[in-house]
Amino acid sequence: MAKPILLSTPHMGDREHQFVTEAFETNWIAPIGPHVDAFEQEFCLAVGSSHATAVSSGTAALHLALKLVGVGVGDEVFCSSLTFSASANPIAYLGAKPVFIDSDRLSWNMDPHLLQAALEQRAKVGKLPKAVILVHLYGQSADIDPILAACQQYGVPMIEDAAEALGATYKGRSPGTFGTVGIFSFNGNKIITTSGGGMLVSEDASITSKAKFLATQARDPAPHYQHSEIGYNYRLSNVLAGIGRGQLLVLSDRVAARRHNCEVYEKALGNLPGIEFMPEAPWGSATRWLTCLTIDPAAFGADREQVRLALAAEQIEVRPVWKPLHMQPIFADCDCFGGEVAEDLFDRGLCLPSGSNLSDEDLDCVINAIVKCARVRSSNK
Repeated sequence: MAKPILLSTPHMGDREHQFVTEAFETNWIAPIGPHVDAFEQEFCLAVGSSHATAVSSGTAALHLALKLVGVGVGDEVFCSSLTFSASANPIAYLGAKPVFIDSDRLSWNMDPHLLQAALEQRAKVGKLPKAVILVHLYGQSADIDPILAACQQYGVPMIEDAAEALGATYKGRSPGTFGTVGIFSFNGNKIITTSGGGMLVSEDASITSKAKFLATQARDPAPHYQHSEIGYNYRLSNVLAGIGRGQLLVLSDRVAARRHNCEVYEKALGNLPGIEFMPEAPWGSATRWLTCLTIDPAAFGADREQVRLALAAEQIEVRPVWKPLHMQPIFADCDCFGGEVAEDLFDRGLCLPSGSNLSDEDLDCVINAIVKCARVRSSNK
């Protein structure tokens, strides 16, 4: 039986084992230690941020970010709709309510015009959101400048969810470093991984310092265990931080490999009737964390779900793009500005195997399976 071709798997380099061995040899197995400190410093250098706090997941980082900008019970938070539920779940953790903003077709990210209209509408009724969560989707930056300008116009902090966009650029800078707070993820399927982990970055040292305090159970400075605030166990292990340090050293290689995957797919499939790839927006460089395309079933001869099932039968993992959050049962009572673009992308969109460790043979298998779908459907007409 041929091995499965998976969507996006961890890809270790040469240095991770060395750093992990060092943690074991020095007995720094606790969720603090020199690798954590070094990982934070090296990550700041990698993305161009002044301050960072390493935590146990991107979701934890986003939860802390929302709390640190003052989100509380009864508040509204604007959030991209076309994204994973982890972008909005922390809003609910704090007793607040998400309001979703549709995507533009150029980047698949939050539509700046819809955000502006939503802020204007809420300002007129005296109900501005407490924050805006801007997601950078599938390794591509949103159009940050007009979104940040709109947030600043109304005095609303912008939090960047760059969980999928480490290594991308926006006008020469790293997405995640423009807002009040930015967050990143090192989940097992991301560009680089610590198996599980995240990072919170900010130009405001008080934010990252308070994040570290809250992530460490909010323990007051005292010789005994004293707590004046509710805290969280969101610390990153020193062992996992060692993995992260090794992964950072190969970040540019991992981005190059994923961009190569996308180029191979586009060259082989881009001229098929009904196939369109996620555009690369003109304001920066996307990592192509996942290569995504849309299928017009009338032109291609099969719809997204038929293609997905056909590839699954050949042990090739492909997935629909994120189901928009305004369509999720858990958020059914939440407001949404727009929604048609995200719904269409979900209806027709497919994510292809995109790991940086895919072989040429793996890519050929995926390509041939998709081409076969088109041929089979065409021949059945």
